[in-house]
Amino acid sequence: MQDELIARARTWLAEDPDAETREELAGLIDAGDTAELAARFSGTLQFGTAGLRGELGAGPMRMNRSVVIRAAAGLAAYLNKQGSAGGLVVIGYDARHKSADFARDTAAVMTGAGLRAAVLPRPLPTPVLAFAIRHLGAVAGVEVTASHNPPRDNGYKVYLGDGSQIVPPADAEIAAEIEAVRSLADVPRPDSGWETLDDSVLGAYLARTDAVLADGSPRTARTVYTAMHGVGKDTLLAAFARAGFPEPVLVEEQAEPDPEFPTVAFPNPEEPGAMDLAFARARETDPDLIVANDPDADRCAVAVKDGADWRMLRGDEVGALLATHLVRRGAQGTFAESIVSSSLLGRIAEKAGLPYEETLTGFKWIARVDGLRYGYEEALGYCVDPEGVRDKDGITAALLITELASQLKEEGRTLLDLLDDIAVEHGLHATDQLSVRVEDLSVIARAMEQLREQPPTTLAGLAITRAEDLTRGTDRLPPTDGLRYTLDGARVIVRPSGTEPKLKCYLEVVVPVAAHADLPEAHATATDLLAKIKQDLSAAAGI
Repeated sequence: MQDELIARARTWLAEDPDAETREELAGLIDAGDTAELAARFSGTLQFGTAGLRGELGAGPMRMNRSVVIRAAAGLAAYLNKQGSAGGLVVIGYDARHKSADFARDTAAVMTGAGLRAAVLPRPLPTPVLAFAIRHLGAVAGVEVTASHNPPRDNGYKVYLGDGSQIVPPADAEIAAEIEAVRSLADVPRPDSGWETLDDSVLGAYLARTDAVLADGSPRTARTVYTAMHGVGKDTLLAAFARAGFPEPVLVEEQAEPDPEFPTVAFPNPEEPGAMDLAFARARETDPDLIVANDPDADRCAVAVKDGADWRMLRGDEVGALLATHLVRRGAQGTFAESIVSSSLLGRIAEKAGLPYEETLTGFKWIARVDGLRYGYEEALGYCVDPEGVRDKDGITAALLITELASQLKEEGRTLLDLLDDIAVEHGLHATDQLSVRVEDLSVIARAMEQLREQPPTTLAGLAITRAEDLTRGTDRLPPTDGLRYTLDGARVIVRPSGTEPKLKCYLEVVVPVAAHADLPEAHATATDLLAKIKQDLSAAAGI
């Protein structure tokens, strides 16, 4: 067994095109580190609806040039079999370690397979790539990014010609083509033949951002902005300048791309401590709101002054604010969200007489809703211009929330005041999340198994009126690995994360509110219920 492991590692080493990972792997072989080799060669990084995502390093269970070349070859073979031979594939990348190398390898593989390849001119936000696919009439797009994952990770996100991310069965069909790649020697990789795009695509994207704002709307709100060490700064500043907003005050320590993400434990605005520097800057400059992007700028976080200090708004709160703003501007079309997001959007759409759809988790599903006008997901993802970008877009979302803050500012009001109005109109929809990060993925599997075998009957003293195992699908949703519990005035969804080693539990309670004077009591009731649900759910899942 050990000899077989070493032999597989030597075979991989012989065709690895990257000097860095060759040296790393050779060191493991020479040291006889069979435990680490077994971890690297225990299988292959699985290609799914999130594409690929994993830790950088040598071997088939890590992100590296060998794995990316195979993935690109599989995608190219799939596209050719789908009748897209000779079509254009657009490739974007972020500023993480190896991203530019992975983008170049992808361009070479596409060119060698008879497709046309075009690479964005430098590290740019993911929504620029999603826009470029539709703008240039491409048959597919690839974004090299690990979004808000830790610094040691990278990833590979695939879009098809409609500009939205792949969904089944395309993911399985591409995975089968990747599996069919026997040797890297079988994959033609010319040294040239692809195009490096100029700034005209970025210019077209920026021109499109103007469309999310209303003509003549107030543009007075002042912002503090952090790019979270990612690629959002230049594009967001250009968009804000075009729109005529005051220039955002930057969180300088996090403004420039840095693949080490030195000031944060995890480069995700939702993670504890990630916004601390932004809060400190806001205390110095007293803006109207704080705006943050994640490292590839497809997500947008918003923070507001609440009493004497600053706090992050939940994704569901921003989702409701943007929906209300669009309704008041007369938006027409379908409002959509994923099942893990607040049910408040459905109430807002219903009252406005607008169509509403609920989808599985992920923008790959939201983007496919017929007649989509606005879509959001609680994990800080918002699609406010689906004709331009069929994906979440942290740049246009930042523009729209800043327009809303400006309008409220002119009225002497704030985003929190509007949230209060929404709660009185539709009931207080309070959400929270129980998220457990694990080293061992079997912990997640055991928790899901325990909940299926011994499902809870009550949570926080509320009876569970309906328990659904989403692996069976529903009349509106295809199957997915998740559990949904409906309670009297509450809802819980439990699912493994698709992109991180986490078990995620999404909690919502709805408390009726008769008048503004009743809001403090409603908030206290909701906070208490959410805490008790979290406690009981932890016990039921054994986590």
